[in-house]
Amino acid sequence: MKLSPRRILMGAAAPVLSIVVAMVVTSIILLIARDPVGDVWAQLLKVPNPRLLIAIGNSAVVLYLSAVAVAIGFRMNLFNIGVDGQYRVAAFAAATFGGQAWLPGWLNIIVSLVVAMGAGALWAGIAGWLKVKRGVSEVISTIMLNAIATYLVAFLLQKVAMSAEGSNVSSTKKLPESSRVPGIPVTIGEQQREIYGLLFLAVLVGFLYWFVLNKTRFGFDLRATGGSETAAVASGVEVKKMVLTSMICSGAVAGLVGMPLLFGQDYAYGSTFQPGLGFAGIAVALLGRNHHLGMAFAALVWGFLDQQSNGLQINAGVSDRLVGVIQGVIVLSVVIAYELVRRANIALEQRNVAAALAAEKAKTQRDAAEVSA
Repeated sequence: MKLSPRRILMGAAAPVLSIVVAMVVTSIILLIARDPVGDVWAQLLKVPNPRLLIAIGNSAVVLYLSAVAVAIGFRMNLFNIGVDGQYRVAAFAAATFGGQAWLPGWLNIIVSLVVAMGAGALWAGIAGWLKVKRGVSEVISTIMLNAIATYLVAFLLQKVAMSAEGSNVSSTKKLPESSRVPGIPVTIGEQQREIYGLLFLAVLVGFLYWFVLNKTRFGFDLRATGGSETAAVASGVEVKKMVLTSMICSGAVAGLVGMPLLFGQDYAYGSTFQPGLGFAGIAVALLGRNHHLGMAFAALVWGFLDQQSNGLQINAGVSDRLVGVIQGVIVLSVVIAYELVRRANIALEQRNVAAALAAEKAKTQRDAAEVSA
């Protein structure tokens, strides 16, 4: 597909518009609450220090994996709301397996990643099976499976947990030193920090997402089914098989969401393992319009807001929960913004076509006049 300045501008218009709307709405809320609007935006929009820059990058790595998992379902017109439960089940399974150190070094890491993908795929596959066999909405089934996953993992964690002395935190057995993925050293100014070593995994997942969707028959069938089931059936696509396969693929990627945290930071799954990544991935996928590069930008924006919120209470006297308001407004406004941009794009294309037809008609009339003369 040939890129043009207009196409790039229209593609960027919706996410930019949604962010602007979120800023305006948040400012109005702050004014009503008589909170310092200027101090809030000064804190949120200031240039992050080197430590925060790396934290933003690390957050974006995890959010990007979550967004891709969600986007696979979105492209199929499926709403996999269950990424949160899928990555919890997968992280617990991978941590439990990897902590046993049955395999040496990198082999333990690789097999643990496969275990995580298998666990995530299996948990998502339940919702896929319910949809194709019983007609159960994937929205309902995945939300219910999220709750089941939370309690199931908590129950299983009690069975295998190891509690540190003097701490209420329970976790699986720590990964051995040889099975931990070292961070990538990054020098910013005079400070050296580390970004998750599994950044390369996120890049690989993003590339495969783009390649499979745009360069393979499976990707074409997936997009065709998401666009119109009737047309897909007419072209010979087995819709039920595609639904189940797409949910399994979405779950497999969801299984990787917690891996940068497991292998690069926590080294175990415990009661303090970061929650909410699946729901954040839905927002990032929407903001990034399910595009592999758009979601990378959206993940950075989300990570930026999360990290910058830490200083709100100290520097502006406002709760860091305000960022949740901003993110929520972005999610609400992004859908409206995309629809407005879509309609504007259609109107612009119609004007271009009308102008081209008018020019062609005028040329035909001139040619006819010259012939008659």
